[in-house]
Amino acid sequence: MVENARSGGRIVVDSLRRHDVEHVFCVPGESYLEILDALYDTRDEIAVVSCRHEHGAANMAEAYAKLTGKTGVCLVTRGPGACNAAIGVHTAFQDSTPMVLLVGQVPRPFRGREAFQEVDHARVFAPLAKWAAEVMGADDLGHMLDRAFRIAQSGRPGPVVLAIPEDVLREQSTVADSEPLAIDHPQPRESDMARLRALLEKAERPLVYIGGGGWTDAARSQIRAFIEASNLPVMCSFRRHDIFDNTHRNFVGEMGIGPDPRLVARVGEADLILAVGTRLGEMTTQGYRLIESPEPRQILVHVHAGAGELGRVFRPALGIFVGPAAFAEAAAELAPLDCARWRDWVEDARRDYEDNATPARTTGALDLGQVMQVLGERLAANGVVTVDAGNYSGWVQRYIRFRAGQRLLGPTSGAMGYAVPAAVAAKIAEPERMVVGCVGDGGFGMTGQELATAVLYGAAPIILIFNNRMYGTIRMHQERRYPLRTIATELANPDYGAVARAHGAHGETVERTADFEPAFERALQSRIAAVIELRTDAEQITTRTTITDLRKTATDGR
Repeated sequence: MVENARSGGRIVVDSLRRHDVEHVFCVPGESYLEILDALYDTRDEIAVVSCRHEHGAANMAEAYAKLTGKTGVCLVTRGPGACNAAIGVHTAFQDSTPMVLLVGQVPRPFRGREAFQEVDHARVFAPLAKWAAEVMGADDLGHMLDRAFRIAQSGRPGPVVLAIPEDVLREQSTVADSEPLAIDHPQPRESDMARLRALLEKAERPLVYIGGGGWTDAARSQIRAFIEASNLPVMCSFRRHDIFDNTHRNFVGEMGIGPDPRLVARVGEADLILAVGTRLGEMTTQGYRLIESPEPRQILVHVHAGAGELGRVFRPALGIFVGPAAFAEAAAELAPLDCARWRDWVEDARRDYEDNATPARTTGALDLGQVMQVLGERLAANGVVTVDAGNYSGWVQRYIRFRAGQRLLGPTSGAMGYAVPAAVAAKIAEPERMVVGCVGDGGFGMTGQELATAVLYGAAPIILIFNNRMYGTIRMHQERRYPLRTIATELANPDYGAVARAHGAHGETVERTADFEPAFERALQSRIAAVIELRTDAEQITTRTTITDLRKTATDGR
């Protein structure tokens, strides 16, 4: 044995330690046994969370990164394992979340022969990640991992995928580790900030639009100081309305799926939009219609950490190439503006938001608007709520008013199956926080088995399953375009309370509004993972319409 030689697996784990990794999420595979063996010796430093499916593991790593601000790490095996994890990688890419996916690969001598489970992972993940590569020797491992973490965290954050052949993990190397390079985050130029202020001084109906990733607690406080100083109206992009306190008088709403039509109209009426952190993607611009491309009719100031995003779809009057944290710090130092001329603009927008966020009473046995109002009131000051795809999420996003310190974790990629793994990861990462996962029956069917992971590791999220016995979003689209011709959207579901109890979790079923709060209290007091099934009326397809109304509108329009 060569003195100071280490296996490739040991080099990987030593690199994780140097990058201050505290949790890794995985489904174990024979292609990276050497990494698992090295993790055995560091289990007091790096917690290994073994999941039930790579879809869940990748989502856990992504949600962990969103919540903590650290880089999420996921380990999967080659071929099927890596392909299962692709959904989480795509989510990290679209959500600008720093993540490193390490994939065990077939041995180097077998490459190119269509060996067992062989996939060219660098080619498969190239369009889904900031960087995807394969490590061809143990001597290169340390350098490649340092580069992976640096790329994941730099500029616009995102996922990196490294495939490592299993013989590389067994190979010995004497190459010493180097210290990780510091991440350089650009600062806004004084001239850009001065020009921003000059543009705001001329505005009559300004609107601040915040979103994206990279928001620290300090940045949240600093952007609030900037907003307050000049009494600016602020809205958040799709599934990012935890960035700004929803109870604040300057908060005017969220622009995502099914937004308040009054807010949509207000964006069109604005004469200046300051977009900070958001890419201004399809959801946040309502199909690229709210802001005209390439020349917006509003004065657009776009602040983003990805240089490639500035001018990519919309040509801004001013583009500022910085992340939200650096911008918020500089914005908080700007001299306040004379805001008298837009005081009514802000107050009217706030009244619209409050009206939109107040649920109207319905006649159904289980009123989800009232349930969400109760949940919002019971949510701890540092509580975390997770969501994934589905019309059910409209109730969560419309009726819970997220306060400072609370978090909403949801995929802007619109991927199903995110909420349960995200809730489990959040509770594992920060067990002192209240964590509530909100998931549809369709989404739970995809990754609900990660409830077993929560039980295994003693994590205690509360999972609310919105059960309307169908893929509701697709049913809605069918009713709009092909009324009375629905197909492939019905679901046959189990008794979810019984499923939870079979896993060793607390389980209940709620069918009436008045029964929710007592059930929620019992779930809290159980101090174990809990499931509350909400049996909802399929007729109420969204927060704004019913199936009957959709059919009538579609029929009348023909």
